Amino acid sequence: MTRVRIGSARHRKHKKIMKAARGFRGAMSRRFNLAKQKTFRAGVYATRDRRRKKRDFRRLWIVRINAACRQRGVQYSRFIRALAEADIRLDRKVLSDMAIADPAAFDAVFAAAMPEEAAKAKAQAAARQPPAQAAQEAPAPAPEPSQPEQQPAAPEQQPPAAQST
Repeated sequence: MTRVRIGSARHRKHKKIMKAARGFRGAMSRRFNLAKQKTFRAGVYATRDRRRKKRDFRRLWIVRINAACRQRGVQYSRFIRALAEADIRLDRKVLSDMAIADPAAFDAVFAAAMPEEAAKAKAQAAARQPPAQAAQEAPAPAPEPSQPEQQPAAPEQQPPAAQST
């Protein structure tokens, strides 16, 4: 049997690694051994951060839901427990989007989960708003001038030859 040299397979392997290392700084994108190390390390970071991204988004959703609950006078943990007791199965992503994009729908979910707290929150919101009579009064419109305004006369300019240099 003839001896098979590894030249073409090695070339393919090097080419694959060097393609993955494009955009790395300095010698990391030009030298094979460094590129191999850095692409391996980049893969480790990518794997770790795919899992971390899920954690980070969950934390963001919880912060948003907590802010919406605090506006209604309830702690996040009590709201989540009330949802579970009321058998309302909405995940944190949906609740977070609802609290931002559609507060009325979040209010409905809040009222379904915590009816007594929702009544308190509505009463507090009504107490904070100004009286209805003051809100209905609009400022009187400014009177329109009976004569059109005259334009002020433009300042006289000297001819270009008369200007000093």
